[in-house]
Amino acid sequence: METGMKTGSESRPQAKTTAAGRMRRWFRRLYTQRHLQIMALLGVVWMLIFNYIPMYGIVIAFKEFNIVDSIGAAPWVGLEHFRAFMEDENLRDVIRNTLGISLIKLFIGFPLPILFALFLNEIRSVRFKKSVQTISYLPHFLSWVILGGILTTWLADVGVINQILLALHLIDQPISYLAEPQYFWAIVIISDIWKELGWSAIIYLAAMASVSPEMYEAATIDGAGRFQKMWYITLPGIQSTIAILFILAVSGVLNSNFDQILVLRNSLNESASNVIDIYVYQTGLLSGRFSYSTAIGLIKSVIALILLLIANQVTKRLNNTSLF
Repeated sequence: METGMKTGSESRPQAKTTAAGRMRRWFRRLYTQRHLQIMALLGVVWMLIFNYIPMYGIVIAFKEFNIVDSIGAAPWVGLEHFRAFMEDENLRDVIRNTLGISLIKLFIGFPLPILFALFLNEIRSVRFKKSVQTISYLPHFLSWVILGGILTTWLADVGVINQILLALHLIDQPISYLAEPQYFWAIVIISDIWKELGWSAIIYLAAMASVSPEMYEAATIDGAGRFQKMWYITLPGIQSTIAILFILAVSGVLNSNFDQILVLRNSLNESASNVIDIYVYQTGLLSGRFSYSTAIGLIKSVIALILLLIANQVTKRLNNTSLF
């Protein structure tokens, strides 16, 4: 009995000593990496200041806030602003435009960079491959203010698009594309793909570089062609990358690229360009309905979180790849 008690009493100091040793080693390693830890700490501080502390402003959605009083002094109104948005006469058009543009971008714009990267990866000439890649991702570095001005000029009555179509006798008279709502979705989607196609393909090209060359050599010996290699080797090799980017794309389906639409929209195409982000901007900053616009933004964020969780579970079940 005494032996057992001694053994138990001796094990506790030994456990404490082991824990203290681990703690000393942890502090020693932390001190050794102090420069990296300081850099990481600055990032954490930045995130807290600009991402987490402003989340307190969410309470504005449940209050009747005005710019004169503080957030704390604003009276509570509960779910009044959420109810008002559900009864808003603009709700139908806003949701239709947002989902229409975003879903078409998702179904067309998401697979195109994958296809582009697959074919670009098959180019054997290094110089030609680099030239194509450079030309394709250059538009990414131009802001939508610049690209919007270019597109406005190209799509004008006397712009290059109308001149080409008139020369080919495809149209009889010039068309004001940005003044016609039926063309707006196509303009937004095509211009977004043109701007981001090459840049998005870089991620897939980097993932393709990690695929073992021995697999391609074995497939060549077995008589596989280029398309068979792409289908049976390259695509399975980058499926985890595709899954992660697909999850992020689905979670952002309610984002319609605010900068792009703000530059290209006008009063004539408003029926096709009034998306959630634009509506929040108009009601919040231009009309001063801060609580109402905050409620709309909160609804959008909650839906985005739900879509993220659903997409994460779907990809996890399909190919065992997920964000968390």
